[in-house]
Amino acid sequence: MMRATTIHGPGDIRFETVPDPEILHPTDAIVRVTAGCVCGSDLWHYRGLSSGQKFPRTIGHECLGEVVETGSDVTRFAVGDRVVVPFNHSCGHCAPCFAGVTSACENRSLTVSGQAELARVGQADGSLVRYETDAPDRIPSLLALSDVMATGWHASVSAGVTTGSTAVVVGDGAVGLCGVIAAHQLGAERIVAMSRHPERQTLAREFGATDIVAERGAEGETAVRELMGGAGADAVLECVGTNESLATAYAVARPGATVGFVGVPHGVSSFPMFAAFAKNVGLRGGSAPVRRYLPDLLALVEDGEIDPGRVFDLTLPLADAAEGYRAMDERRAVKVLLTL
Repeated sequence: MMRATTIHGPGDIRFETVPDPEILHPTDAIVRVTAGCVCGSDLWHYRGLSSGQKFPRTIGHECLGEVVETGSDVTRFAVGDRVVVPFNHSCGHCAPCFAGVTSACENRSLTVSGQAELARVGQADGSLVRYETDAPDRIPSLLALSDVMATGWHASVSAGVTTGSTAVVVGDGAVGLCGVIAAHQLGAERIVAMSRHPERQTLAREFGATDIVAERGAEGETAVRELMGGAGADAVLECVGTNESLATAYAVARPGATVGFVGVPHGVSSFPMFAAFAKNVGLRGGSAPVRRYLPDLLALVEDGEIDPGRVFDLTLPLADAAEGYRAMDERRAVKVLLTL
């Protein structure tokens, strides 16, 4: 039996003992979690905004740790290996994986107990990425690679950020802040972060944002366009997933630009079709193919080129996960790291 964070309904997070995960398929591995965290998308379950949820269940999809058991078909990893666990697991040899869309793998599964002592990983050979460093100060950044940094990178790649381009990041959560890192790394000359929280504005600037727009809605859209000379940005990173954020993304995109959307849709009931049509603005993105980006991002972290772990502004023991959810829900924390 292991200790784990569980969700029993909206607002009901508990820390309790549950059965250990088991090898279900010969391609599985079991990882002893050494660090986990709370994701912004976990809050939609916490707030009761996700349909079709089953309770009670374990929760958490971001983690890294040490392999403690492998299925009979796992050949690339062994007990004792330290690994980053992509939140979406992929085989690496189906058509979507060959196309680089590992998040749509035909054999896809998800981490479902990242806020626990143990997690089962499907398609371990195709999913896991080994890391060598044991430096404590690198752990937060390694953990960020399991989802938010790769997701911010996916937004930037999908939006078509290139050297010398202009970019706008809609959303100042962990994914949006990582999107700023990505846009900066990919060469954007001007990066506007839309944020109304002073501490997040400061972090966005330190990550590479050249401008901050605190206003929302029409006022914020006008402010962004004015910064961009009236036409709008070459690339827009949509990192929220609401009607308002999607409408803003299209409003601040220049004609012919692309919106890279990675915000998990919640409550989206409309699409700015006329803006897309009139301005020839494209839409790309979705669930991040984490495994596709992980090796390059790991190298950037290990070389000290990026430090996405700075998005963690509150660290709590796993037993206090419920407080972590409250802190993020109340905007007292950007992202919570859970230690074991």
